[in-house]
Amino acid sequence: MADRMIGILGGMGPEATLDLYRHIIDLTPAARDQDHLRVLIYSNPKIPDRTNAIAGSGNTPLPDLIESAKVLEKGGAGIIAMPCNTAHYFLPQMRQEVSIPILDMIEETCLRIRKILAGANTVGLIASTGTVHSGVYHKRLARMGIEILIPTDADQQRIQAAIGQVKAGERNRRTQAIFQSIGALLVEAGAKAVILGCTEVPLAFETGSVNYSSVNSTKVLAEAAVAWALGNRA
Repeated sequence: MADRMIGILGGMGPEATLDLYRHIIDLTPAARDQDHLRVLIYSNPKIPDRTNAIAGSGNTPLPDLIESAKVLEKGGAGIIAMPCNTAHYFLPQMRQEVSIPILDMIEETCLRIRKILAGANTVGLIASTGTVHSGVYHKRLARMGIEILIPTDADQQRIQAAIGQVKAGERNRRTQAIFQSIGALLVEAGAKAVILGCTEVPLAFETGSVNYSSVNSTKVLAEAAVAWALGNRA
C-alpha cells in the first residue's frame, strides 16, 4: 500500500470534518490499525463564513483558507481534501499559494453524477445559499450538458436555516424533513437525482428513507482522497 498522507482542511464545520474522516476510515481496506491511512486533520473553525463573503456581507475567508492549507503542506500532507462545498469558490486562488494538490470536491461530484447518471440532463441541488449563488456547480455541470434545478427562494431560506441548525448540533426530524422534502420537490420538477452539496446536509439526510437518488459530495470527496492515498490515482 502506498504511504501517502491525506490532509483535511476542516472546521467548516467541525462535524462535517469528522464525517469526511469517518468516510475515509470506512472506505479504507483495513484489518488492523497499521492498514489504515495516514491522515492529518487541521480543523480551523475560525475561518470566516463563506456564504456571507460571497454575498458581500462578510470578510473573505481566503487568507485563512490559504494559511490552513499551508499548515497541512508543512505538516507533510501530500494532498488536501476540503469538506466545504462553498469554500471551493476560492479554490483557484488557494491553488496558486500551495504546492501540493487540493482535491476539487465540486469537480469530483460532477464527474460522479455523469458516471452514475449517464443519460441524465437535469439534477437538483441542495446546498448553502453561497454555493447556489456562486454557481460553482452550475458551471461544471453545464459543461457536461446537465442543467441544475435549485429550490425556490423561500425553500432556499429554509435550507440555509436548517444548515445553521445542523452546525449548532440540531440534527433532528425537522432538519431531516426540510432537506428531504425539498429534495423531493426538485425530483418532482424533473431532477434525476439530488446533489447533497453542503457537507452539513448528509448529517441530517437519510438516503434510505427517500425514493429518489442522491449524491453525497462528502463521500465522493472521501473516495477521491482514499484512491489517491492508495496509489490508485495521480
